[in-house]
Order: sequence, then structure tokens, then C-alpha cells
Amino acid sequence: MARTFRLALAQLNLTVGDLPGNTARMVEYLHLARESGADLVAFPELATTGYPPEDLLFKKSFIDANVAAMEQVVAESRGIAVVLGYVQSRESGIANSAAIGYDGELIDTYDKIILPNYGVFDEERYFTKGRVCQVYEIGGVRVGVNVCEDIWYEVGPSAVQRQAGAELIVSINGSPFHAGKSSYRRDSIVGSRAVGHGLFVAYLNIVGGQDELVFDGNSMICDPCGKVVARGPAFREAMILADIDVDSVPPLPPVHSDGDYEDALAAVGFPKSVYVSGHQPDAERPPLCCSSNSGELDEIEEIYHALVLGTRDYLHKTGFSKAIVGLSGGIDSALTAVIAADALGPENVLGITMPSRYSSQGSVEDSAELARNLGIEFWEIPIEPAHTAFADMLEQRFADTTPNVAEENVQARIRGNVLMTVSNKFGWIVLTTGNKSEMAMGYATLYGDMAGGFAVLKDVHKMTVYALSHWRNANAPVIPQAIIDKPPSAELREGQLDEDSLPPYDILDPVIQAYVEDDCSFAEMVAQGHDPAVVRQVITAVDRNEYKRRQAPPGVKITPRAFGRDRRLPIVNRYRQT
Repeated sequence: MARTFRLALAQLNLTVGDLPGNTARMVEYLHLARESGADLVAFPELATTGYPPEDLLFKKSFIDANVAAMEQVVAESRGIAVVLGYVQSRESGIANSAAIGYDGELIDTYDKIILPNYGVFDEERYFTKGRVCQVYEIGGVRVGVNVCEDIWYEVGPSAVQRQAGAELIVSINGSPFHAGKSSYRRDSIVGSRAVGHGLFVAYLNIVGGQDELVFDGNSMICDPCGKVVARGPAFREAMILADIDVDSVPPLPPVHSDGDYEDALAAVGFPKSVYVSGHQPDAERPPLCCSSNSGELDEIEEIYHALVLGTRDYLHKTGFSKAIVGLSGGIDSALTAVIAADALGPENVLGITMPSRYSSQGSVEDSAELARNLGIEFWEIPIEPAHTAFADMLEQRFADTTPNVAEENVQARIRGNVLMTVSNKFGWIVLTTGNKSEMAMGYATLYGDMAGGFAVLKDVHKMTVYALSHWRNANAPVIPQAIIDKPPSAELREGQLDEDSLPPYDILDPVIQAYVEDDCSFAEMVAQGHDPAVVRQVITAVDRNEYKRRQAPPGVKITPRAFGRDRRLPIVNRYRQT
């Protein structure tokens, strides 16, 4: 009789610190998996705590509560095997672990071996690494379990587990999104391991927003040829079910005779076999209608969905129900309002336009049209009375000086004050509207347009703002064409345009990407064909404005290297490239 293993991957939106809520979600999906006849149901990395729990891990009470949550889920595993991520206490510290349970009992625990310590990851701060690469016999199938980074290396735990007889690897993950990462995981990680080791690889990821991170789901199962046989959706919860034809796994390949490879393999960890459960006849379970197989999104579409999910989860998980967006008549505030309406529902978004003496009538009218298209509430609060009062207050002290950005930025700070006062009055959160290009160059007013609780476009380059706006309008036109077409302007002085202070964005954005995301030097950027004057301007502005970015609200990460968690440079810093 052919051996078929039914696997369930529970791609869940979990919340850091909500141990009772996370536990209830896992128990619910465990019951669904059992009703579907699954041999094994898997839950994501650190599913009990939510990911990443950060310095909550220093609280003993938190660790104890997470262990109790794990035990509660395992206790529900009657007649089904379960794998779930949690934090395990060890004599040497705590471990990022996967619990393996069956029939209500905890069978074993696998400790994550490769601890990432780059970018947004800081796991060596918290965890002690594992030393054992277990293989579990579940229903007559040999299953290797590992955690996130463990699957990213060719010579890693999965290689040891395959040499120990594993026919299926179940990898539980907390892998944050950035544009293009999903296809990289499929081709270079999951598919590559499946082909390289000659076995099935099941990759389970979290979905949802957590502070600045968004987790895209996109869980998948690849066969030994690297083909995706089941795939979960992007940016939403799902249970992925698949029947795995274990007899299609080729014979165990010979161990490499290369001494360096053998040494590397030995350094990863020691193999260990653990019996979990006997074989369950296929006839005892309901038929599986079809395997889960969701399609991939293109890059702009996935960025848009990431921004919507990240905004929705940040507000809902922090207790906000309504958002305020300052509408300037420009493309950034328009896209922010559209994302907010899609994330929260238009009834939960308030747009406020705050014209000054320099605001064009078109900007006010465009903002009103946008609000009508979206169906959001719209207020107009002119700032001229406050602007005049500030000018009068400062007139004596500013006498005999030339007006400059100080007088211009008064307007931005008045607007920030208005937005935060409305926020304070009604308990609604302000969404700031600045983009990554502006934040890189310091083209933003501290305590002005930077004032707010969440920065939706913080990691979105200006040209990507346009691409997202075109994509959203192609699906349902809501942003007035006049907003898309008009030259970018802060409208803080007569006839002002962004290009008075900055290079055109199609020239500026690639240089910012090269310097901020790729860490290119001046010489490297010039060699790439960028204008030396623009490169100098970018390097100077980015370095000088670190202090501003430290005071900016959090925002959704959508590039490989975002300001904040990814890029941590000292504010006091005298290093300058020559």
C-alpha cells in the first residue's frame, strides 16, 4: 500500500504577548486539522508568544506562561501529531523551540540551531542554540522538524535530518516580508532544499503585522523535484492541507566524501531518532478534495497588500479603531488615505485638509474629491489664524533676518498640532504621510508632518508611491488624476516645488537605494553611472538627518533594509566619506 501522509500547515495571524488568544487560535485549527484527517498539524515559530517577542523574553513569568500555553495545545492533540513553536527553558538559558506532541502528550522538543543576528533579527541576544537534529517517525513517515533560519543553509539541520532518514522536513517560520522575498524563498530556499536533499519540504510562515514588520504567509510544500505542490495565500490566514506521496521520495543519497562538507555537517548538530506514532490506514480519514494552491502576487500588488495588512494590524492590535490623515492634495497623503480606508473601512478614516496662505485651491478641491471617492469623513480647518499669530509672536525676535525654512516649517508644525489635538480629543491615531525618499533626505519637518502614531509609507520610495497609486486606481479609480499628475510640492512658500531642494525622484531614488539599502560607497555609486553631485547630496543628507529619523513613528517595512530596525547608525558620528 502506498504511503500517504496528510499534512496541515496552520498559517495564522498571531499577536505578540496574547498568549490566551494565540492558544485559542491554535486549538481551533488543531481541531480543524484533525477533522480533516491530518496526520500532523504544524503551527509557526514562537506561536505561543507571537513573533518577535523581543525583551518580553527576559520576564520569567512570560516564559512560564508560554510553556503553559504550549502544554494546553499539546493536551488537545488526541489522535494527531502537532508541531508548534514556543520558548523552552534550558540550564544554559532559553531556546527558540518546536514542541512535538501526540495524543495529548509532549513527545520531544527541537531547539533552533542557527540563530540569525542580522537586519531585524537579534536572536543571539535571547536564545541559546540547539545541538540535536531530531527525526520523528509519525504514522510510518520519517519527519525532520526545524525552525526558520535552520532551513536557509544547504549544510544545516535539514541535511543532517535527511542523512538520518528524513523523508519530509517541516520548517516552522517567522519570516518577515520584503518585496521579492516570496519568490526567493520558493526558488532559493524551499525548492532548493527539496531538490538538494531529495525529499519533501514544508515551509510554514506566520501572517500579519507586528510593529514595523509584516509577515506575508506564503507557506508552501515542495516535492523532491522542487515543484510547489501546495501553497498558502499571501497576507491572510489559512490552513494548507496536502497529501504527500512519501513513496515518491528517492533513495537516500550517499554522504559527500568531501572532508570539508563532512566537517561542516558534523558541526551543525547530532542526529537523533524519536518514535511518535504508528501508521494510520488511509481508509480511516476523509478524502482530500484538492491541495491548497494559491497564486503569487506581482511585486507592486504584494507591497500594497503588505501596507494594508501592516496598517490594519498595527491599529487593531494596539487598540485603535479610527485613523486621521492630513490631506495636502499631494500623492503621498492620498495614497496613505486610500490604504487606511482599505485597511480599516472608510467609515473609520477622517481626512483633514488644513490650507494656508500658500495652498492652492486645487489642492483643497483635490483632497475633497479624494475623500468623496473613498467615502471617508472630511474636515477643512484653515490654519491662517494660527499662522498669523505665530508670525506676530515671532516678529520682534525675527526682525532684520531673512525669512527661511523656519518660517515655512511653522505651517507644518501648526498642522501637526491640529492633527494631534484632534487625535488627543477623540482617541484616534494620526497616520503620517512621508515617504522613504523624503525621510532619507530629511525633507520633512520634525514635530510637523512627522508628528503622528504610524508612518504608512515610511519605507516606500517616491517612485514606488506612484506605482502603487497607479495599481490601486487600475483596480478601482479613487485617487484624482490631478493629484497624480501635479508636480510634488510642500506648498510652504509661493511656487514651491520639491525639485527646488531635491533632484527629480526618478534620479534620486536609485541613489538612495544604493546608499541606504546596498551600502555602496561614493566611488561605487559613481561607477554605477549616478551623477557625482547627486551622490554627494544624498550621502550628506542621509548622514546628517539620522537624528530626525530616530524621532519618526514606526512604519511598515517593505524593502530589504528599512530605516529603524534594519539600519542602526549612531546619531553622533563624525565619519564622512571623502
